[in-house]
Amino acid sequence: MQRIAYGDHGSQFGELYEPDGVALGAVVVIHGGFWHQRYGLELGRPLAEVLVADGYRVWNVEYRRVGGGGGWPETGDDVLAAIDAVDLGPVVTLGHSAGGHLAVWAAKRSSRVVGAVAQAAVLDFTRHITPRALELCREEQFADASPAALVPIGKPVVCVHGDRDEDVPVEQSIEFCAVEPQAELVVVEGGTHMDMITPGTEAWERCRAAVGRLAGGC
Repeated sequence: MQRIAYGDHGSQFGELYEPDGVALGAVVVIHGGFWHQRYGLELGRPLAEVLVADGYRVWNVEYRRVGGGGGWPETGDDVLAAIDAVDLGPVVTLGHSAGGHLAVWAAKRSSRVVGAVAQAAVLDFTRHITPRALELCREEQFADASPAALVPIGKPVVCVHGDRDEDVPVEQSIEFCAVEPQAELVVVEGGTHMDMITPGTEAWERCRAAVGRLAGGC
């Protein structure tokens, strides 16, 4: 694994994992934590280790967060800058919770992204989690920051969500998939919020399989 800075701020860096042999594709891992400074890319390391063993190039990115120089649009700008910073070719974004928001948002905004896997993602700032979204941005910024306001995304989006998620309601994914023409909904029975980023769980295996399907288009 190689640490690479993509900017001058202490949170503008990522960890690049290279597989043995010819890569099957490239995945950008975007961690969650409701955009808060106390959560970092260490959340994405277990996923990166599985995916690089599967044969993918993996770019596990950090970004400026609320309480550490982030907010909107800085947090989103960092994710786009990170995607452009390393020559990976076409990429699939994989993001959990608030990172799922950023993964889908980046799919809309970046031509390098061919699709997104949204793990228990925050997708509509006007529903269910509005008080948390207001910690990231002002209500007048929802039209730019909230993926539901950006439909159609124009890329395939696979929304994997547990029906026992107590942090981000599964309705976030259900309602998004009802209006996004290229979205696929995968509801994991009995799945919880953290199952999505816990290797060995059914929820993670569904996310892993979704990455494989989308990366086939890279």
